[in-house]
Amino acid sequence: MGKQVATKVQAGAEGTGAAREVEAPPDAPTLRPVSSPKRQRILEGMLEAVGAVGYNAASVRTVLDRTELYRQAFYDNFPDKDACYLEAFDFGVARIEALVIAAAASEETWQGRVRAGLGALLDAFDAEPAVGRALIVEVHAAGAEALAKRAEVMRRITDFIDLARSDAGQSESPPAIAPEGIAAGIHAVVHSRLATKEDNGFCELLPELMYFAVLPYFGAEVASAEMQATK
Repeated sequence: MGKQVATKVQAGAEGTGAAREVEAPPDAPTLRPVSSPKRQRILEGMLEAVGAVGYNAASVRTVLDRTELYRQAFYDNFPDKDACYLEAFDFGVARIEALVIAAAASEETWQGRVRAGLGALLDAFDAEPAVGRALIVEVHAAGAEALAKRAEVMRRITDFIDLARSDAGQSESPPAIAPEGIAAGIHAVVHSRLATKEDNGFCELLPELMYFAVLPYFGAEVASAEMQATK
């Protein structure tokens, strides 16, 4: 992943010292230092290459051309492209989740945490749309194991969205499928724009996406107010 998102991750982590603590889901990928700078360059290069030319077209040579490393450096770290992409997927997801958690750390309400976290996610896609494509669009071409990893990410998002039930305090809660529908809907909107290589304007989606997320739990009036406040 490039310097823009990496810098935001570090700044977000440093900026949460006095903020309300927001814990990551227990099964979320942990943002850990990569074992070597060279390995990290390869992971970043893999995401950038896959996002630029697609998973099927990306090769070890494509990655090496972006990292300016020798072939032996790649095979000292990974047995093949598939294994490298799977680790790069976890690496990229962990970095973005760190951004989201840091952004949400000072928020007290469910709406505030969703707004801040979703805003950080969209900012990351504006900064590095190729990485977004590598994680969201091209995962389909990477096979069953990659899709299983994506399913786990979607499950964590769905579980978080459904925390709104405890904040809403409504006598009639939305159906159990509501958080899955919200997560899938947001994913579909972002996927569509990344797939067609719309490389900016993601942050402009925040008001409408917040309306979509808030509506099933808090009703149209609160959702409309949230959309207007987010603009």
